[in-house]
Amino acid sequence: MAEGKIIKALSGFYYVLSEGKVFQCRGRGVFRKQKITPLVGDHVEFQATSETEGYIMNIRERKNWLVRPPIANVEQAILVFSAVEPDFSTRLLDRFLVLVESKHIRPIIVVNKMDLVDDQTKPTMEQYIRDYRQIGYDVIETSTITKLGVEQLLSYLEGHISVFAGQSGVGKSSLLNALRPDLQLKTNDISTHLGRGKHTTRHVELLEIGGGLVADTPGFSALELDDIELEELPLYFPEFCERSEECKFRGCLHIAEPKCAVREAVESGKIPSYRYENYISFVEEIKERKPRY
Repeated sequence: MAEGKIIKALSGFYYVLSEGKVFQCRGRGVFRKQKITPLVGDHVEFQATSETEGYIMNIRERKNWLVRPPIANVEQAILVFSAVEPDFSTRLLDRFLVLVESKHIRPIIVVNKMDLVDDQTKPTMEQYIRDYRQIGYDVIETSTITKLGVEQLLSYLEGHISVFAGQSGVGKSSLLNALRPDLQLKTNDISTHLGRGKHTTRHVELLEIGGGLVADTPGFSALELDDIELEELPLYFPEFCERSEECKFRGCLHIAEPKCAVREAVESGKIPSYRYENYISFVEEIKERKPRY
């Protein structure tokens, strides 16, 4: 039985990369009965019926999977945010970071459009970048106009399955084109009327870039914290984890408990106040969530 990886799913066909060749495969009927859907990124065993076609017979156990975009075994999430147009949002970035960390995916923060940063915006952006690096995140500053950071980002892709994520209009497709110019992915200028970009990507596909596989997807369309329990949330804030053992109470949620080391660090400026404010907003969101039965 041949083995490979699904690199594209389209119209009921699964394109499996195996030893440098791509096979157009159907899934076995039993998958439908068992309500199993093969996903891009799946390691599969397949039966070749010709030089280019076959049937997927078995799906190996997944390390993780995302619902939107539907993809499995992701190792890295390249979180693309623009410094301006649209403006950099710590609230949205922290939401992405929580979701990615909860799936045991390594986040890499990319701050794009650095060429558009003016003297007024520059000190604020530099502080944000310092803050996230201090927490321990990899932060890459990029510009598709000046090619700033393109080579650095390319070096992160080798040997990994990565997904590019971020809101519309931040320049994901432009970055992918800069990383691999022959792709010529469609890009839309940001709609100034709507204040956001338009989705241009229709299906999930793994592209070979920089010695790794990169998912070109419409990005995360589901950003709700539906699968995260209140007790888990502090685990996805690394700077909270570092200090949680110093809290008076085990299992401290860092909300109103006495002698909380996290809140003390916020008050002393060791943890940025916006990070804590974003955390509290996520706490409220999880508390207000309707219970599932």
